[in-house]
Amino acid sequence: MTMMLVAATGFGGVWCRRFGKNPNDSSRFANAAYYNTTGMKVDGGIRTPAKMIGHVRFSGVGGFNPNNPSRMINRVFECPEPCVRQGQNKALFKRLVTALVQPEYFLVVVKHDEVGHLEFGDTRWKSGATLVLSFSECREQQEAMLLMAQYPGMRGGLGTFFLEPRPQEPWAAALRPGDRA
Repeated sequence: MTMMLVAATGFGGVWCRRFGKNPNDSSRFANAAYYNTTGMKVDGGIRTPAKMIGHVRFSGVGGFNPNNPSRMINRVFECPEPCVRQGQNKALFKRLVTALVQPEYFLVVVKHDEVGHLEFGDTRWKSGATLVLSFSECREQQEAMLLMAQYPGMRGGLGTFFLEPRPQEPWAAALRPGDRA
């Protein structure tokens, strides 16, 4: 199994968890799995109207802290390559890497109000080096969960954006508007 290093720059709008099925297993809660995907608030509730269904999975025993997911931002995880199973894109964030290392990819979540409307049906809205894990759209709202290498571009209604790591912290990256210099 090929492993890759992925840093999380953000998370999708929907979380859920699964505990072990055996109620007599003392490690059932410690071994929980946490799933994150795209979604948005619609009519007072959370919806996942997906154009592309997928999620990322975090393991409670792999160093993920479900009590404060924001502490996992700009942290690097060891991950097997994403796969498609039962028509859904899946990525497993298997283990938190404790060393400060440069990741090969970044988990990036973009919303319509940050980059403008994304033309999901047009293959030119993202670079070929970008993998869409999940994409939700409802009315004018959109949220996309992407795996991106550094510097690939994407185009939204507000222009072109590139993923750029911080020079002193290469495990942290952000989308920035404009042409790559």
